Amino acid sequence: MNDVSVNSASIKAQVESVHANLLEDLPDIGRVAVAVYDGRTDTLKTFVHSTRGATPFNHYEAKLAEVPSLAELAETRGERIIGDLHASGNALGRHDRQLLESGYSSSYTKPFFDRGELSGFMFFDSEKGNYFSEAVVRHLTIYSHLISLLIINALASANVLRSAVDVARAISHLRDEETGAHLDRMSRYARMITRTLADQEGLDDEFVEFVFLFAPLHDVGKIAIPDRILLKAGRLTPAEFEIMKTHVAKGVAIVDKMAKSFSIGDSAHIEVLHNIVRYHHESYDGSGYLTGRKGKDIPLEARIVSVADVFDALTTKRPYKEAWSNDDAFRFIDNLTGKKFDPDCVGALLSNRRQIEAIQRQFRYAKGQFEGFHEAYLDDL
Repeated sequence: MNDVSVNSASIKAQVESVHANLLEDLPDIGRVAVAVYDGRTDTLKTFVHSTRGATPFNHYEAKLAEVPSLAELAETRGERIIGDLHASGNALGRHDRQLLESGYSSSYTKPFFDRGELSGFMFFDSEKGNYFSEAVVRHLTIYSHLISLLIINALASANVLRSAVDVARAISHLRDEETGAHLDRMSRYARMITRTLADQEGLDDEFVEFVFLFAPLHDVGKIAIPDRILLKAGRLTPAEFEIMKTHVAKGVAIVDKMAKSFSIGDSAHIEVLHNIVRYHHESYDGSGYLTGRKGKDIPLEARIVSVADVFDALTTKRPYKEAWSNDDAFRFIDNLTGKKFDPDCVGALLSNRRQIEAIQRQFRYAKGQFEGFHEAYLDDL
């Protein structure tokens, strides 16, 4: 796996450390897991876990509204104990049945919140039936609080960077699109591609989530591009395109400065952001910029974002063109497989048409938005 940031400072490693400490007092808790919540789409997504043995859930997501037991916990801010999964029989939901099939007999579930908003759920599971007594749950309180803080703080770092970029865009008078529907769509396309490749590439849900969080920052360097070029409603001249290309190096400098300013330069995830910004205009055949990297030497997260970004640009209306149909965009991108784009990333995009259409329905293009994607870029492809 190339340039993927997974080290001892990862959230997964921290949760595994908490689990190891927990096992000293409660040795029969075989699994600790966290799912995070995306309120924009009402979606729960597996994020990190520490499991002895095989995990029952990986790269999984579901609408919260489709999981009534968890939706009720979120509404009441309560907690749920299932003492004996075997005895519950037909009353078990699909997720609980998967736990049972994975060898677990009892579970404890608790939502966690950040500034009053639902952030996600924590799950503690045991192979022993009726394990989560009042004393055990009381003992878990400090651990569940610690885990929720780890998750909230880690996601806050990403959100701080995104918020800082939003402010910079506003000050620079960039068009609303850069914080609007385009970024909503392309970040979700990027997450979709990453999830599709996860098993093949050995990616965990933590990496998937941070590709989603950082994908919208890929073009942060455009803040420093003059409006006469960035907002030109038509084809750029070769000289103008050379100036446009400098947004990559400018973006890297901005990201590095922001990471230092917010003291998150040592985060396990900052390399994911750095790779997305620095390498998303590289080409699979080595003809891209700025470094001319090729093939698998281009970090995977950048290869993913490149496909997601171009696909959304093609299927969105511009001042100089109508939106392409999905079929036309699929053909265009497929024709550049192995040249501009990673074949695996293209395959992951093409295999998820229904999900693409669902994203497009939810995050529609707003009239009057301008996305800074020029015809000259098509020539460059």
